[in-house]
Amino acid sequence: MSSASPRRIVHATCPHDCPDTCAIAVTVEGDRAVKVEANPAHSTTNGFLCAKVSKYLERVYHPGRVTEPMRRVGAKGEGKFEPISWETAIQTITDHWKALIAEYGPQSILPYSYAGTMGLLNSQGLDRRFFHRMGASLLNRTICASAGAAGYKATIGASIGTDPESFAAARLILIWGSNTLTSNVHLWPYILKAMKQGARVITIDPYKTRTAAATTEHLAIMPGTDGALALGLMHVIINEGLTDQDYIERYTIGFDRLRERVQAYPPAQVAAITGLPEAVIIKLAREYATTRPAAIRLNYGLQRHFGGGMAVRTIACLPALVGAWRDVGGGALLSTSGTYPLNYPALERPDVIPPGTRTINMIRLGEALTNRNEQGLPAGYDPPVKALYVYNSNPAAVAPDLAQVHEGLKREDLFTVVHEQFFTDTTDYADIVLPATTQLEHFDLHKAYGHLSVMVNEPAIPPLAEARPNTEVFRALAKGMGYTEDYLFDSDDTLARQVLTSNHPRMEGITLETLREKGFVRLNVPQPFLPFAEGNFPTPSGKCEFYSESLERQGIDPLPTYLPPREDRLSNPQLAERYPLALISPPAHNFLNSSFVNQDSLRKVEKEPIVEIHPWDAAPRQIETGMTVKVFNDRGEFRVRVKVSERTRPGVAMAPGVWWNKFSPDGHNVNYTTSQAVTDLGEGATFYDNLVDIAILRTED
Repeated sequence: MSSASPRRIVHATCPHDCPDTCAIAVTVEGDRAVKVEANPAHSTTNGFLCAKVSKYLERVYHPGRVTEPMRRVGAKGEGKFEPISWETAIQTITDHWKALIAEYGPQSILPYSYAGTMGLLNSQGLDRRFFHRMGASLLNRTICASAGAAGYKATIGASIGTDPESFAAARLILIWGSNTLTSNVHLWPYILKAMKQGARVITIDPYKTRTAAATTEHLAIMPGTDGALALGLMHVIINEGLTDQDYIERYTIGFDRLRERVQAYPPAQVAAITGLPEAVIIKLAREYATTRPAAIRLNYGLQRHFGGGMAVRTIACLPALVGAWRDVGGGALLSTSGTYPLNYPALERPDVIPPGTRTINMIRLGEALTNRNEQGLPAGYDPPVKALYVYNSNPAAVAPDLAQVHEGLKREDLFTVVHEQFFTDTTDYADIVLPATTQLEHFDLHKAYGHLSVMVNEPAIPPLAEARPNTEVFRALAKGMGYTEDYLFDSDDTLARQVLTSNHPRMEGITLETLREKGFVRLNVPQPFLPFAEGNFPTPSGKCEFYSESLERQGIDPLPTYLPPREDRLSNPQLAERYPLALISPPAHNFLNSSFVNQDSLRKVEKEPIVEIHPWDAAPRQIETGMTVKVFNDRGEFRVRVKVSERTRPGVAMAPGVWWNKFSPDGHNVNYTTSQAVTDLGEGATFYDNLVDIAILRTED
């Protein structure tokens, strides 16, 4: 490269599954990106990037990139391939699909994707249109957030909440099921500012995370019991007359019935369920009800068990009960995603889905691929899944019940295509691997679920080697299938304009041109944004719904209640006798789900997969720090180094995820023990509803 190559700055956006959705400035010299840094103009990004994305150039120029289309030459799971041309790859894929459609019908083909990129065009644009036109099986994308989103919606109406920047004004903050310093680090400066101004910050989490260690107080709750705690808090608040009756009368429905319901959850009973002292529950209730402003940051960790949707619904009732929505710095935040009135139907074209098309839950991938349910009986998938197209996901590492998933991926009669940046656990099972672009190599638009800006990502450099973005690949596949509909060939610019087309006042002034000029534009909402200070909830009643008629019509309890985990010491004592430890697997600090695991600099910081247990649980098992142990239940096992620590509470084990299997000591990660069972609302994943035992690894093992 010539030293005279012009230097330019390109607007970019972090694409990863994180609330922060950072605004990035990419410095480019010629055709090479030389620096990735925070865009200083974006208030939430706040001048810094996380430990992962600050090293994004390592990802872009990683020597392990998939650089050309590949065809399998070894056994499935071996990861042995030979290069082929794009033309051969597209023809091979479409020839297989045409043959399967002729014999089994289009629903024998299953797309599988999630949030490997959060860009609107490359995550939910031409891919949806293409598979809708084909008539392929629909995928219910539930692996992360669907339970909490459904629960929050039942109470609040949509994923709208406290402006993250307003947390700086709070006097009390409850960080509930969130490791903010790891998975939402750009909220932390606002929390830190509140603390410096005298706010108390209380973390509710089974494990003493980095966040819990940095806050005023840590309440080590048992996994999956958050809904019971919320009901216990309401019991105290209501019975001691600490409610905001004016707010309740103006802006809520169902209070009288809620008051009756919470009588069944006195603090003593809730203490037995949650493992928290009765006095702590009473003190927390009084402090929350009498401190203004009071904010709750609840996150998706607390909804990954059977009753997760109802738990989030129940917690979401608390701000209305005490009038916290009135205050700058008060209320609750799960996600800001529902604040964006984007034109999703124009982007995804659900109108072309053939009537009667089935939907397969991504959580049940193992069941779908083997056509066998948890009881070992035929699962009834007709037609069977004969082809899998994976993009923006790594299901061989992240899906639950991996023993069954891997069994299904090994089927010789399953035709699997994986569009990827790297050779992941999933590409090892592919028949065809296609090279994918990174964020610096393609155009996209973004919303956030942790702030209120619409953002643009301009391509900073040309695609490396033969990599192509999702949008380009789906145009090629549409052509290969012989489809002629214009909507399958829309350009990226056209897609962007379509999704931005909205008459909603929040989108006023947000155009592709303004985004390209500025890099990001805040939604047209007031600052500070107080969405429910005077009610105006986007529920059917227009009020905060303590009593939900929409849930009642679905046959679901219309009032907040406590639904215990399926695998729990109280709800399932027989299973708990065999497997007495509740295992949680939150994200490792330097990974984001399974992203970044193959990046040497970050993996070296994480060192190796571990499981952490309390000394009280280690002693009877004769376990000491540094030993290699097996963590196991009826679904499977994985082997890791153990750490004995008081950061987890007795009865709880913690194994950070999501390590790729190929970087795990025995080729198994934590998801060999997790279940395909789904949540009460939203059909979400139950990763933390997981009883195991741990034993020293013997020679015979």
